[in-house]
Amino acid sequence: MERIIAKYYIETPFNVEKAALILAGEQSSGTFVSVPGETKDLKQRFAARVEKVDVVESVTEPAIPSSKAISNAYHRAHIEISWSIENVGYNLPVLISTLQGNLYELSQFTGLKLLDIQFPSSYVGHFKGPRFGVAGSRKSTHVEGRPLIGTIIKPSIGMTPVDTAKLVKTLVEAGVDFIKDDELQSAAANSKLEDRVDAIMRIINEHADKTGKKVMYAFNISDEMDSMLSRYEYIVKAGGTCAMLSINSVGLAGVKKICDQGELVIHGHRNGWGMLNRHPLLGIDFKAYQKLWRLAGIDQLHVNGIQNKFWESDDSVVQSIEACLNPLFSSGLLLPVVSSGQWGGQAFETYRRTQTIDLLYMAGGGIMAHPDGPGGGVVALQQAWEGAVKGYNMETAIRLYPEFAKSVKKFG
Repeated sequence: MERIIAKYYIETPFNVEKAALILAGEQSSGTFVSVPGETKDLKQRFAARVEKVDVVESVTEPAIPSSKAISNAYHRAHIEISWSIENVGYNLPVLISTLQGNLYELSQFTGLKLLDIQFPSSYVGHFKGPRFGVAGSRKSTHVEGRPLIGTIIKPSIGMTPVDTAKLVKTLVEAGVDFIKDDELQSAAANSKLEDRVDAIMRIINEHADKTGKKVMYAFNISDEMDSMLSRYEYIVKAGGTCAMLSINSVGLAGVKKICDQGELVIHGHRNGWGMLNRHPLLGIDFKAYQKLWRLAGIDQLHVNGIQNKFWESDDSVVQSIEACLNPLFSSGLLLPVVSSGQWGGQAFETYRRTQTIDLLYMAGGGIMAHPDGPGGGVVALQQAWEGAVKGYNMETAIRLYPEFAKSVKKFG
């Protein structure tokens, strides 16, 4: 029987092999004591297996305090546990319960992080994955040969649909490829989503009729299921091309239901990510995280950015971009969304580290606060990426590109 393999980084004051066996038992057929019905045949078919244990080091202080696991030595190791696909079926919530579930609460561990997941090809083949991804996002926006350039509506809360549409008009005329609602804005008291869709799509559709370029706008439809489906349909009828979901808030089952509708590009915002990943020995690594959301079917996913305003390191951002662009399905690569305090200045290091232009490069202030206004901001980002791909250094780009030079003077 084909098996799903999960890789963990653990810390335990107990024997590492024994702790791994406890994890495997807790997350499959076992309990703390043998029970009637737990036969040898049942264990053979359904029990999780410890496939690999590599001890890394021992430390004197626990990563996470525990009143039940006090010791002079805490052992860290990489372990691999496998489950038969019969245990979980094609059920994403049960898959999460199996791979994570109660194991974070086990007293035998003072640290545990899910690093990666390996799925049998037959398991991945059951799911459609991203229907649009990199290729579909490019086709929809008519952008080739460079990253998609995007921005976020700010202020995040308080603007009316009319105010928002005026800003969208400015951005569309400036040549932006992508605009999104802030994750905090879905249907505020003074901005009903349907009213916002009407006002914004009127601008975007008129621009598309004139120029042939339809800017992608990600409307945040995050809500309860019936409301999300209704809002999704409203966007489709208005001629929209994208919906945004706060994926950690909506959950795998909700996200998959929306993705399964199959008519809109789904922009996945990962707000809440810090509580899942920030501690080096707790939570889930992005490599495993993005695979779960790809199974659900999202097309675009935030990865933070080089020299960002948050806690995440540049190395982590680069690894996240690589993870999104590593094939999992036969079609539909996940489009990495680079954001967080970005402007054209980071384009050079981003390209040097990743060697890819398959990105949605998001800048808020980096566009809106440009000395020449949003038009200058969009041009400056396009120039920065052109220079980065051509191998120019910052000084050469400043000399060649006037709009970019002004952004350096403003932001650099």
